[in-house]
Amino acid sequence: MIDKKVAAYWKQHYDLRNILETNWPTLGPKVANKINVYVGDADTYFLNMGVHKLDEFMKQATNPKPTGEIVFQPMAPHCWGPGLQEVIPKMTAHMEKYAPSSADSKSWRY
Repeated sequence: MIDKKVAAYWKQHYDLRNILETNWPTLGPKVANKINVYVGDADTYFLNMGVHKLDEFMKQATNPKPTGEIVFQPMAPHCWGPGLQEVIPKMTAHMEKYAPSSADSKSWRY
């Protein structure tokens, strides 16, 4: 049996989609360009189902419009994520795009 009080508490405090959707006017400007989620579409713990709900919200969110990505890898299990060869160029591009104008964005690149 599900304890509805516990479920409501967890939804308010730990459900990322609910927290973002409920507080988007405040949180959106702070995180809209920082949310990237990678999940196997056959997640061992069925976490992909919650990510589908997050994806639905992110696609309709505005002011600001999210710029991150949510990727579902078909048939991949829990803990799936892209490899470093794919992620590092994305991270580098993100840092260069959003770094303060005074930041040294060249000396750390090899």
